[in-house]
Amino acid sequence: MAEQKFLITGGAGFVGSHLTDRLLEAGHSVVALDNLSTGQLSNLDRAGRNPNFRFVQGSVLDELIVDELVHQCDTVVHLAAAVGVQLVVDEPLRSLTTNIRGSENVIGAAHRYRRTVLIASTSEIYGKNSAGPLREDADRILGSPSVSRWAYSTAKAVDEILANAYHRERGLPAIIVRLFNTVGPRQSPAYGMVIPRLVRQALRNEPITVFGDGKQTRCFAHVQDVVTALVGLLDEPRAIGGTYNVGHAEEISMYDLAEEIKRLTGSESTIDLIPYEQAYGDGFEDMRRRVPDTGKIRALTGWHPTQSLDSILGDTIAEARVELHQEEALGGSVR
Repeated sequence: MAEQKFLITGGAGFVGSHLTDRLLEAGHSVVALDNLSTGQLSNLDRAGRNPNFRFVQGSVLDELIVDELVHQCDTVVHLAAAVGVQLVVDEPLRSLTTNIRGSENVIGAAHRYRRTVLIASTSEIYGKNSAGPLREDADRILGSPSVSRWAYSTAKAVDEILANAYHRERGLPAIIVRLFNTVGPRQSPAYGMVIPRLVRQALRNEPITVFGDGKQTRCFAHVQDVVTALVGLLDEPRAIGGTYNVGHAEEISMYDLAEEIKRLTGSESTIDLIPYEQAYGDGFEDMRRRVPDTGKIRALTGWHPTQSLDSILGDTIAEARVELHQEEALGGSVR
């Protein structure tokens, strides 16, 4: 990839900060835009020592800031979003406004200045479709609009439709990526992120809480594998106009995941099943299975995940141990 200047929205977040590091290491310049509602400046400690990096505190809801920064950059990676099951259930309005209006601002500015834009979407797009592995053209199966769980899926679908419409009608060079449960260092346990939450419960010897009956399965990809996929798509002109699943196909049930975390941490915790209505309130809906088919990106770029679940858990446990030691030393809490 020729040297470029990237704008990364949500650049202080989990995926955004890792992508920032990777692009800087490759010799690019990066501007990270983040309102720090869920991102953390500490995620950018390494980037902050690079002269080709600049941080701007602001929101994608601020049309003027977005316009100015897009104008100054060559390529936009739009990662800023209200994410996490807990946040979406608790604050569906925030999820809708941030994810729809923010994307409108970013996509509109990218069109004005003819910038390539990569839109980070989500496996939530597929809703309750538990067939699998899911291809990019699989049907969306959603519950009632009155169920707040589906606000995030609906908002991200609008983002995808908007990006595709701009591409087809106005020639916007857009790429859509659907991320499946990305995990690893720097991921906060807040907002319902399952592996960081279970790991910290295990390390504290608290009950490890598994929602539902624990038989539902998920797949987890290491953030470094995901960043490799994003960079590969950005470096491939034929990716423009396409939608790509990015994730790992290794399935595990939530109960088995809790048992594996308990084993790897040496925890004395119990594993407690918590009914969905107790965790999220009445009317919560979930899917039994969600597995990606990543054949499309593999055929285009050769990408495939390289890190196993044990590697992912090992990295997450190591980071959580450091955080908990800091917490004990400070006598307070570390997010």
